[in-house]
Amino acid sequence: MKLSVIILNYNVRHFLELCIKSVEAALTSIDAEIIVVDNLSKDDSCEMVKRQFPKVKLIENSKNYGFSKGNNIAVKEAKGDYLCILNPDTVVAEDTFELLLKISEANKNPGIIGCRLIDGKGQFLPESKRKIPTPSVAIKKIIGLTSSYYANDINETSTGLAPVFVGAFMLLKTSVYKQVKGFDEDYFMYGEDIDLSYKVRQAGYNNMYVGATTAIHYKGESTLKDKTYAKRFYGAMQIFYNKHFKSNIVFDAMVWLGIRCAPLFQKSIPNTSSSNRKLVLISSEMNTHLENAINQPLVLQSNIAQYDDDTEYILDNNHLSFKSIIEIISKTPKNSSATFKILPKNSNFIIGSNSSKSRGSIINFDDN
Repeated sequence: MKLSVIILNYNVRHFLELCIKSVEAALTSIDAEIIVVDNLSKDDSCEMVKRQFPKVKLIENSKNYGFSKGNNIAVKEAKGDYLCILNPDTVVAEDTFELLLKISEANKNPGIIGCRLIDGKGQFLPESKRKIPTPSVAIKKIIGLTSSYYANDINETSTGLAPVFVGAFMLLKTSVYKQVKGFDEDYFMYGEDIDLSYKVRQAGYNNMYVGATTAIHYKGESTLKDKTYAKRFYGAMQIFYNKHFKSNIVFDAMVWLGIRCAPLFQKSIPNTSSSNRKLVLISSEMNTHLENAINQPLVLQSNIAQYDDDTEYILDNNHLSFKSIIEIISKTPKNSSATFKILPKNSNFIIGSNSSKSRGSIINFDDN
């Protein structure tokens, strides 16, 4: 088997459904498997997977083991020569895996392969490619100087070597993952992707960023940016630093300060709900069930000629491929207030997020 796609889920049932549908569409020509490992979700994620995706291998953990151990459990069951570690709040294009596998196979010493990530409004996520958080880099990030934290020397649409990737999307050989002993389970959440990237690089492999393919990472869904997030993130950085660098009193003090001051720098998320916004359905036909559910008139269009402000575009996956949906969202002008939701194929909900720092929204409707 060529590829095992591993999706670790926790309480994001609708995003998981959208993710699996995009992954299935991307695996039609690849000998592959999908493994969903669930960390004791309280919603009906597991029931949904069993009902809608019987070919998906589902691992139901008896407790929330966190990101590292949850993924390591799934890797033990994986049969693919390659692994793709994927967040449930992601959407991939139909040709993403095929392209990245070809690039990896053409590389003489491939490590982790990452791709271009955007949020639900089409904004590029700089954590798609990062630098190693040495003490000086980590301290600069803690005080808000993030430019040295990201690999800005590589254009977002280019290809090049990058040291660190985000755990939302990481593709690598199973043998390499096992050689470096996978995700370090000392990390419960955050930092484990940095640690894995660092270990793979230290083992002599080439970590490569590929900007030729784009995936959506809603990002705010699995975790919220709050004091708990700050504490876990900076705590993870401290674990990484203590494992790979010498102890430093100044760094420890900056971590302590960052944990306590981070909530003061949290920005409020602008309200961009669907109410009072023009709603445009990008589809080949009107969906009256959806129109009734949102209790607002829908304008039907087959494509987007221009991105109108104060407009929410509903992208119908029954009409549009995932690749075209990602392209539409990624082309949003930077200062545009246009927002997007996706109507997954054969589903009775629309879903999306207007900020990478907040929860997305879901609207269910009866499609019978």
